[in-house]
Order: sequence, then C-alpha cells, then structure tokens
Amino acid sequence: MGTVDTQDSSLMWFSLLGPVEVSRGATTLDLGPRQRRVLLTRLLIQDGRPVSLGEICRDLWESDQPTAAASSVRAHVSRLRSALDPGRQGRSAVLVSSRAGYALHVPREARDTAVFEESVVAARAALHEGRLDRARRRIDRALGLWRGPALGEAADHAFALREKTRLNAALQDARELQVTILIKQADTDRAVPVATRLTVDAPLRETSWALLMRALYAAGRPVESLRQYERFRSMLARELGLDPSPGLRDLHTAVLRHDTGILGPVLGAPGPHRLATAAASPQASAELPLVGRAEETAQLDGVLRTVAAGGSQWAVVLGEAGSGKTRLLTELAARAADSGLSVVRVPGGRPGSAGHGAVPSCPVVRLLDALRGRESGGNGRPGAPAAAYDARAAPDPDPVEALARELGRAPVLCLLDDLDGVAPEGCARLQRLAGLLRDTPAALVCALRDSGAPQVSGLLADLARRGTIWLHLEPLAADDVAGLLTARGEDPAEAEALHRRAAGNPFVLAELLRLAPGRRTGPGARVPTAVGTIVHDRLAGLPPEARSVLTHTAVDGGRLDLGLLAGVPGMVPERLPALVDDAVTAGLLVWHPDRGDPLAGHYRLPELVHEVVLGTLTPSGRQLLHAALARALNGRDGADRARLAGHLRAAGPLAPVPVPVPMPVQSTVPAATAPDSVPAPTGPPQPRDTDRNEH
Repeated sequence: MGTVDTQDSSLMWFSLLGPVEVSRGATTLDLGPRQRRVLLTRLLIQDGRPVSLGEICRDLWESDQPTAAASSVRAHVSRLRSALDPGRQGRSAVLVSSRAGYALHVPREARDTAVFEESVVAARAALHEGRLDRARRRIDRALGLWRGPALGEAADHAFALREKTRLNAALQDARELQVTILIKQADTDRAVPVATRLTVDAPLRETSWALLMRALYAAGRPVESLRQYERFRSMLARELGLDPSPGLRDLHTAVLRHDTGILGPVLGAPGPHRLATAAASPQASAELPLVGRAEETAQLDGVLRTVAAGGSQWAVVLGEAGSGKTRLLTELAARAADSGLSVVRVPGGRPGSAGHGAVPSCPVVRLLDALRGRESGGNGRPGAPAAAYDARAAPDPDPVEALARELGRAPVLCLLDDLDGVAPEGCARLQRLAGLLRDTPAALVCALRDSGAPQVSGLLADLARRGTIWLHLEPLAADDVAGLLTARGEDPAEAEALHRRAAGNPFVLAELLRLAPGRRTGPGARVPTAVGTIVHDRLAGLPPEARSVLTHTAVDGGRLDLGLLAGVPGMVPERLPALVDDAVTAGLLVWHPDRGDPLAGHYRLPELVHEVVLGTLTPSGRQLLHAALARALNGRDGADRARLAGHLRAAGPLAPVPVPVPMPVQSTVPAATAPDSVPAPTGPPQPRDTDRNEH
C-alpha cells in the first residue's frame, strides 16, 4: 500500500488513533461539535459500508434519544459534507447517502488505522528477513501514528467497543514487536523501559513479561529478570489462581541456567552506565528493598554455604498470605544463581487443592523433571519445562530414588512453593526423600502458609527431627516501614500510619506504596485495588453467617464483641465461635493481645478490611445494622451510653424509639470505639466508597 503525503493540499488524512481529526495538507479541518465528531467516527469505522439513519440515532443517543434525533443527524451530515468536500458540484463523493443509509468513502491509505496496520505487517516481515534497521523504521512509524487513546471522544460508546478493543490489541502487539526488534539490535537501554511499560499496561499478559525478562537478561541483569518472573507468577496466582505457562517456565529455567541457546547472548555487561540505567528505570525503582528479614536472610545464606560444602539441608518458611515468602525465596534463588549453584523452583500446589490429581502435582516428579530438563517430547534438552508426569512414560519405577540420585550429581537449590497445597501422596514422597538425602549437596526450601494442614503434619514432624531450619515470617515492624521509606527517599514520618494500615503485611504495604502519597493514609486514603479485590474474594468465600458477624463488627467500630453479637436478632450464639474461626482463617479478623497479659486480648478487623467491609453496605443496610446493635446494647446491663448513642444517631429513622438514654455530645464518643466512624447527627449516613478511609 502506498503512503499519503499529508502536506499535499489536495489530499485528506483521517486520524482515529487519538482524538478524531481530519486534515487537508497542513490544515486541520474544523469538524464542529462533539456529536458531529462522534458521527464521523461511527462512519469511519464502518469502512465504507452504509449505516442506516435509525442505527446512527441509536448509536449517538444510547439513552434519552431526542424526538428530533433524525433531523439532528441530517444536519450534522450536511455540515460534515461542507467540511470534507467544500468544492463539490452536486452530490458528495466522500459522504454519500443511499436507501441503506450514510457511508464515508475514504481510501485505506488516507486512514491512520490502515497505515498503522500495514506498517506493523511490514516491520514484522523485515524482522523475519533479518533487516533490523528497516524493521525498526517501520515499527517506529507505526507507533508514531498514535496520538492518544483510540477513537477519542467516541471510545465510550457501545458501537466503538469492538473497534477500540481490536486497535488496543494491535497496539500491544506492535509494542511487543518493537521490544523484540530493540533486543535484536542490542538496544537494551530502550528495550527495558518499553517492556516495563507493557507489563504496567497489561499486567496479566504473559508475552509482555517474557519480553521484559529477555530484555533484562540481554542487558546483563539476570537477577532482575528472575525477580520479574516471580512478580508475575505471584500476581497470576493471586488474581487468577493459575501458574505461568510451560513456555514462561522454560524461559525462567533458561535464565537460571544462563542458557543462551534459548535467550541469546548477553548484549552488555552491567557496567557503570547500565547500572545507572537500572537504578533509574521505573521497574527497578518499583521493586521494594527487602526489609525486616535480615535474620531470615542470614539463615538462608547458611543453607547455601552448607550446600556449597557438600552437605544437605532442609528449610521451611512459614508465613501468612502476603508475608513475603515468595520474595524471600526469589532473593535466595538470585543469590544462589550468582554463586554458581543450580536452582530449580516448582509449585507445590494451591492451598485446598490437595487430592485433585495427586500424581501429576507431585513435587518430587516436578523436581525430577526440572532437573533433567525433560520435555513432553522427550529430547532431554537442558532447561526445558517440566512436563506433567505421566506414569505410563516414567522411566523410573521409583521417582523418589531417582530424584535422590539426580540431586547428588551437583550442588543444587530446590525451592518448593505452597507446600500446604501438596496432596498427601506428594507429602509422603517428600518424607521418603528426606530420609534418602544424607551427604547430598542439595538444599530443599519449602514455603507454606498453614503448618496445621493435615496432609503436611507428618512431613513437618519428620523434618523437625532432621535438623530443619524453621523461619516464621512475622509482620514487619514500624521501624522496618520507616527504613523502607528512607531507602525510597521518602519521608519516614508516615511510617506509623502505613504500618498500622498495612498491619505489617509486606504485600499490603507494597500495594499502599504504589498509591500517590496523599492516597496512602489520612483523610484522602484509598484501599489499593489489589487489596480490595482479595478482601472481596475472601468475603465471598465465607458462609453468610460469618459475613454477618463481620458487617456487624465493622459498623460497631471494628472490634469484635461476641457478647453483644449474641444478643442481635438472627445470630445463633452457639455458632459464633466457629464463625469467628472462619473469619480468622480467612485473615479478616486479627487477634490483638493485651500488653499486660498476652493471654487476654480481642479480635479486630484490620484497617483496610474494615473499610472494604463497610463499603459493601448500602446506607440503608448500615442503618439497619446500627439499629440492631442499638437494641442489643439497650438490653445489656451496664450499657455503654456513648456507644449506644452513636448507634442511635447512625441508625437515623430506623433508631429504636423512644430513645432510652440521654444523647451525649459527639465529642464524648471515644474515637477508638466510635461505631462506623459515627456520622454527624444532622442526617443519615452517606454512601461510602471502599476506597475511602473510615477513620
């Protein structure tokens, strides 16, 4: 396809890759008001096919169509004809009408969307032919046509959805092609930030993460490449409950083994210039320093020294969701790879998945496959992805003994995630493996969330007798948060508030730090999207009665009062302890011991959980809960008058009458126990966003 000289005054150029524009030569035409520009977009994306008058009216006014809609469309068409074809004699050859409707006849080479697509095809062909300079010119030209979000003001209309989705997908493909070309040209200084931007714009798109890993490796930054894999793997598991594809796992193994047959050569050693680039890159700055884990890191370094000296060692890393188990193991893998050890990492299983396909998910088989580099095709190429275990094709009748022999070949670090998701058969095999490893130069480091899972109890008891290193990841301290802020060049004055808001959880803290400073704490604070999604998912997994316990607790200020809840209509007192256990297991209630007596204390909703739970309630639903709590408090001996008054005010018109106690002024309600952050008594509570801070 030929190109259009946009400076030729006799030719028009139609642009949809950004705000809709039409230019003739160097002059941009005046297309009139917004509705007229949307009409032009509607006709352009139809690619010369007619659109009926009725369809145009429905598309332009998706609701509330005026009675004069048809007349308005005809007027807009007339004005567009005057702008697009001012010198016409008789009927317009550009914007034509027929019985079928209106159509816009524009050559493909006069539309930026068509030129973009043709340029991408040409760039891909040039890359395939090895003509890298030509490929780069073509892809740069294609991407240079984009001036903003596709379809401009029309993008939110229903008729534009399919075309917008198609163009956005084509843009992502083109940018990935650009990164591939940049890597081939050894321009990693540009490839890394472009690939990083791709993962930000499409965080669940595996192809973009693979390109980022390749770009980082080519730039001489294999450790950072490994970290990005773990970041994606963790996010994929959290958001979708999935593992990376075999192809990406293959790439990860290649980075660990420096397999240039898969990755290509390292295009630049990490000299001063590249180190400066890494420090300044958005992705590098977004990676939070590892804080509060100095003791654990030192113990794991000891594990590596044991392996290097020819000994075997098991280690178990325990911690709640988000406590940093994945990050700690990723750091360990990077240090092991830097020291020359072989590293293999396999998933154990998702918690709760035990028993679903026990043999294929067996970590012994996965480790054996990873160490041998066995593909499903059986060519034995090093670095190949671990294939699913097929008992019929297994060359070894006993995979446990086979793995023990394989581990004895060279010093190796084996990392096993989600041990509490391994089936009982898999745990039994690991227990047998522990008995076979004596002076084998191998370390097996397992991570799990719940050491009380029944299928792992026998394995853990056996490991305890074998000198296993146990690492329990506690929540970060406020000083750790302050140190993190200082390392990021931020004011540590916010550390206490951030620590309280994150409850010391590294994952939650990292998500908070992604927010703008004014959105992390204080009156403008928001709940990070990832955190809110996880809390909603956990709430959905609870029985309705447990959710009711949490919603009543949330409007009561966040502190669990079992005695009060037992008096709320609909609650079954005998069921309350089990329901509380459900909420605790889901991580939605946390025990706060008293300072003077660690055996005494109370359960409380973490701050962000409190806000999300409140956000699930409508204003009227919240008033109903306040009214129920007020009735329960009123029937209680020695009722807290200030607390009761707060619930009565918040119940609004649903408050029990007559009011049984004098109403104290609002300032007498203690801030720490104010129910639902009590609203002012001048009106009913206002709707709350789950992103708003309730405190």
